[in-house]
Amino acid sequence: MRIGLIAGPWYPIPPAGYGGIELVVDALAKGFSRAGHEVLLAAAADSTCPVERLPGMHSSEPDLVGFTSSELSHVISAYAGMDGMVDLVHDHTLAGPLYRGRPDGLPVVTTIHSDLSPSFAAVYGAAARDTTLIAISKSQVSSVLADRVAAIIPHGMEVDAVPVGHGQGGYACFLGRMCPDKGVVEAIRVAQLAGVPLRIAAKMREPAELQYYRDVVKPLQGPDVEFLGEVGGAEKYKLLGEATALLNPIQWMEPFGLVMIEAMATGTPVVATPMGSAPEIVDDGVSGYLASSLEDLAGLLLRAGTLDRRAVRAQAEDRFSTERMVEAHLALYSRLTGVASTR
Repeated sequence: MRIGLIAGPWYPIPPAGYGGIELVVDALAKGFSRAGHEVLLAAAADSTCPVERLPGMHSSEPDLVGFTSSELSHVISAYAGMDGMVDLVHDHTLAGPLYRGRPDGLPVVTTIHSDLSPSFAAVYGAAARDTTLIAISKSQVSSVLADRVAAIIPHGMEVDAVPVGHGQGGYACFLGRMCPDKGVVEAIRVAQLAGVPLRIAAKMREPAELQYYRDVVKPLQGPDVEFLGEVGGAEKYKLLGEATALLNPIQWMEPFGLVMIEAMATGTPVVATPMGSAPEIVDDGVSGYLASSLEDLAGLLLRAGTLDRRAVRAQAEDRFSTERMVEAHLALYSRLTGVASTR
């Protein structure tokens, strides 16, 4: 099968630091290639993913994140370059599924990477007229568009490439974006209630993120709360692997928390609020704990170190590997194209 993948224009594939969608696209591209399929990736020109990449794309443009014109021009170039070159396109942008200049008869799939608030539901509802939708959790489509989704495929990752940590660092960690939805303030309060040092690694590039840190988060930092900045690669997995637990007290209906399976891959349990996809990812009492109140989360944080880290890692291997994600995608692609999913 010849598979076209379109990533957004703003960050390279894989990302140098924070970047959930970019990590997923990288894992899919490499997984499809290992499975014997041809992959053509339309991504920022400074991407390093080791598959064939569409020439003529611009370098990453992080300062233009969210600009419709930037994404649309990228999408137009991607579809023009893939015309006649692929059997199917999997488009990971928001604008692409609504672009009507794409080649006639070309099957297009898109993954819903956002929550389905009314504005996003309207976008994906319109896209569903001629684009196949993939959801990433049951929670994501529990109240809208469930009848328009062709498959629910949780994210996966290269679990085997992640070293298992010892969890003896004497701290809990928080990993995410510097914003209220991710629960960084709640993580600080839980750690302080439990008397456990906290290390925070967070993306903090955009003006709103910088202001939130200055005005809200920084005043809460005491001697046992350390802000590390943004981390990626081996540094990220070292931080996760040495932590007693990942604190992930999200404050929104997150459709899929990739950071939770990254922690599990290192053997580190997750202590989280039961919002969005968290109950679908965390096996309560096995790979972590779920609770709503800060007091309960603090108590569970103190218990997290007693969980079997081998069982936590096994959950990541069994449920969230790249191989499982790739297999599920290929089965859907095969149904849409009539091309066999195996070689």
